[in-house]
Amino acid sequence: YFQDLLNKSEKALYDAFPSMYGELYTQNMKVFKDLYSELRRYYRGSNINLEEALNEFWTRLLERLFKLMNPQYHITDEYLDCMVKHAEQHKPFGEVPRDLKVKATRAFIAARSYAQGFLVGSDVVKKVSQVSLSHECTRAIMKLMYCPHCRGMSSVKPCNNYCLNVVKGCLANQADLNTEWKYLMDSLVVVADRIDGPYNVDTVIGTIHMRIAEAISNLQENKDSITAKVFQGCGNPKISTKGSSSDDKKRRGKVALEAKSSAQALEMLVLDAKGNLTALKTYWITLPSSLCSKKVMASSAADDKCWNGMTKGSYLPEVMGDGLANQINNPEVEVDITKPDMTIRQQIMQLKIMTNRLGNANIGNDVDFQDASDDMSGSGSGDSCPDDVCGKRLSKSPSTRQPETHAIPKQSGHGINGASSRSLPSAFLLLLSVAFIATQHLWR
Repeated sequence: YFQDLLNKSEKALYDAFPSMYGELYTQNMKVFKDLYSELRRYYRGSNINLEEALNEFWTRLLERLFKLMNPQYHITDEYLDCMVKHAEQHKPFGEVPRDLKVKATRAFIAARSYAQGFLVGSDVVKKVSQVSLSHECTRAIMKLMYCPHCRGMSSVKPCNNYCLNVVKGCLANQADLNTEWKYLMDSLVVVADRIDGPYNVDTVIGTIHMRIAEAISNLQENKDSITAKVFQGCGNPKISTKGSSSDDKKRRGKVALEAKSSAQALEMLVLDAKGNLTALKTYWITLPSSLCSKKVMASSAADDKCWNGMTKGSYLPEVMGDGLANQINNPEVEVDITKPDMTIRQQIMQLKIMTNRLGNANIGNDVDFQDASDDMSGSGSGDSCPDDVCGKRLSKSPSTRQPETHAIPKQSGHGINGASSRSLPSAFLLLLSVAFIATQHLWR
């Protein structure tokens, strides 16, 4: 959705600007294309200083337009450097550059961080679902599922509390994700409110072309006074020996630029996402109950004619708490609480890093990723852009602002446009099924 807004803004610019500005646009097409390319690359995760990219756009645009609007003069690169130094004082584009920088920076930071939050959450689930079960856990699951068959009680369901102790022991490390996972879900909900609220992402991203047109119009309308101020500060440039061309053809009539509001669509997307995120908050600690009810088909807690691991009857041991530390006295699975799974500990750290990034995005601060990839946008529908736009990059000078950096896991096969919180639980529900297949193999 975010990239679609940007693509539509870019297309509107390409459609309208030739009629609006004539040579002012046609001779400077690359400046506009490079801007959208940088904005798109930033959103996809590239380590780009967004404020610097916007500043460079306005600088390049001013240099080119000033020369085109004053063709009778020979304006050197040194003269343009002087003009740029005075640009902040003269404000040739009015208040548009400053206003757009503030609003666009907040909007893009929020949008990018929000999408990255879904990618990181999805990646955590993927990596955690690949953690192998211990030998003790495999034996406990086999006892839970298959031993009643050997006793001639194939129709007897496992006791619910018995199943819970087995699964809580097997997923003890996974349950330790709960705290940081909940923080990530809460942070995504908060940033979602910003996206559909004060940061006004829908309006800001979708109207970039209109703000550029406003800035150019301001420069044209105040051309004489701005030129006089530049001449006063930098001196009079030499008259060009190539002659001057008519300025009338630089602008060929004004074309009305419109931005179709899709605020309602964004509102529905945000509401849907917030609902899913809220439902996922306790995912890791409710996973044992879900598995026991959906995969194992355990009996009710009050059933006294269920499989308790030894025979048909009630299950007396208490149900263990959630997490590794609470498994020290698990009666069904031997768990070494002194050896946490390192893969899961690493994912807990990734959740912390992403939550910190979202916290910064919530207040408009940027945190760049060290390992961000240009391919993070995936290949889903709606996020395509012209090859001549997406494939180019401005050469950047080192940033004067050193952003805070964090490493993130390499994303695999998840698109920002298509990342949906609804898909997160399904991957992990395969865990127990995999264990069952393993026990079948051992049984044979």
